[in-house]
Amino acid sequence: MKSTITLLSGVLLWTTLTTSCIVSKKKYDAETQRAEKEKAEKITLGKKLDEQVDLNKKLNATNVGLNNTIASLNSRIGRLKDSISDYESQLRELNNRVNVLGDEKESARRQLKSTKEQVDEQRRRLEQLQALLDQQKQAAEALRSKIAEALKGFNSNELTVKMKNGKVYISMQESLLFPSGSAVVNPKGKDALSKVAGVLNTSADININIEGHTDSIPIHTAKFADNWELSTARATSIAHVLIDDYHVVPAKLVASGRSEYDPIGPNSTPDGRAQNRRTEIILEPRLNELMKLMGE
Repeated sequence: MKSTITLLSGVLLWTTLTTSCIVSKKKYDAETQRAEKEKAEKITLGKKLDEQVDLNKKLNATNVGLNNTIASLNSRIGRLKDSISDYESQLRELNNRVNVLGDEKESARRQLKSTKEQVDEQRRRLEQLQALLDQQKQAAEALRSKIAEALKGFNSNELTVKMKNGKVYISMQESLLFPSGSAVVNPKGKDALSKVAGVLNTSADININIEGHTDSIPIHTAKFADNWELSTARATSIAHVLIDDYHVVPAKLVASGRSEYDPIGPNSTPDGRAQNRRTEIILEPRLNELMKLMGE
């Protein structure tokens, strides 16, 4: 019995020792593995820490670059704002100039329109004036033709009929109208004047200007103190013949003397002086419309 108990005790002790050894070995291995794992983790963490430090350095460097870039961009933005402000100022100035030019253009347009209207009005008046002048010329030419026809029985050395400046000039020599130094119209002169009066009395709206002319040789008689008086008296005598004898309307006539101061020939020769001793009846068709237009 004792031997059995002893055997069992030995077995139990061996088992206990064996088990204890086995448990300690497992614990050791586990601790070893844990330590190695922690070591590996520390190494990994160290590497990650180094990487983070490098990354932080790079980020810091990047931030510095970004800050520099931002500062440069802000500077450029400031310059651009200044440029924009300048451009806006220039734009306002240009707009003001455009507005001023627009006002000037509108003013010029109105002025051009007004000028065009004035030009058109002047052109219209010019056309009217030219038409009236043509009408006067035609009337004067018709009158000249009538006078020339009425006086065709007289010689050219006694009288001439011609057109000048739109007027009809009947130039009668002293030899046809008056004795030398006299203002009394002779019978042949009255005959010529009767034919002229016949045309005048059938022609309405005619202005009649009678001008007496002399040569340059002075006259001084009991009746005429000088050539002015003689030339004026002769014009007045012809006016009286036309009015008193042939009933020409007095309101149409003007009588005046020009003395020696409107010669048509040289006073240095007998022929020239004879040409200058004349009386001119100047006929001008009277166009009331023309006078009115010229007076506007």
